[in-house]
Amino acid sequence: MRLLYGNPVAQQILREVEAYARQHPLRLDIILVGNHEPSRIYVNRKLQQASKVGMQAVLHHLPETTSASDLLALIDQLNADSAVTGMIVQLPLPGPLEQEMILERIHPLKDVDGLHPYNIGLLALGRARWAPATPWGIVELLKYYSIVTEGKHVVVVGRGRLVGTPLALLLSRAAPYGNATTTLCHTRTSDLYEHTQKADIVVVAAGQPRWFPPEGLKPGAIVIDVGIHRVEGQIVGDTHPEVAQAASALTPVPGGVGPLTVAALLQNVCKAHQAQTLAQ
Repeated sequence: MRLLYGNPVAQQILREVEAYARQHPLRLDIILVGNHEPSRIYVNRKLQQASKVGMQAVLHHLPETTSASDLLALIDQLNADSAVTGMIVQLPLPGPLEQEMILERIHPLKDVDGLHPYNIGLLALGRARWAPATPWGIVELLKYYSIVTEGKHVVVVGRGRLVGTPLALLLSRAAPYGNATTTLCHTRTSDLYEHTQKADIVVVAAGQPRWFPPEGLKPGAIVIDVGIHRVEGQIVGDTHPEVAQAASALTPVPGGVGPLTVAALLQNVCKAHQAQTLAQ
């Protein structure tokens, strides 16, 4: 069984970002509302990695009581600031704030998370300028390890807007990294294993620790585990440990998909800069 480590892929991406940042001034603004601990940890990683590659990173940490009007005013300010290359609003947002309304306020050319409806629409049409970070990181991982998707059957378990839905779109597009036949499964899918047992590649992004079992695979399938959970002091993924015995290749948790998300986000900042330059 082959382990698909994300760190060498992430380092390759980050070297390219660093080279680009030496030639162009780049700035990433991150809006964090409240004190959700996992979000704070994740945002700190983004800030640190941006600094390492020579990109300016600015944190706007707002109290949990921030009103929608104040948050939208900040987004408008950053949209209008030519020094800001890209921005993200860290999810999840505190309960009262309407996520869709907030994300739609970000200018599509500065939406480096790729979550604005305009950018999702381009992705669906196969014309994406960039894609949400985790799905694109998975694409980079597959390319790095020479895993061919063309003509393969890929089953994505989980239809979230951050990973499952955009990844299924990416892998089905007419592109060097795509041309797969994709099946998107979710909580309402009946006979889930009937789908996953036919797949050459299974991507598990269900959000449940150690949930997906080895009997859900056909022997020799490739498994991409997107999950990350802390269970009894251990970091675990969405797949059961025994999946390693059935798969031919597997992303470990930790150390698989995780390192790619921040690297792909910073890569998106470079792509946003290129798109903004063309639009001038």
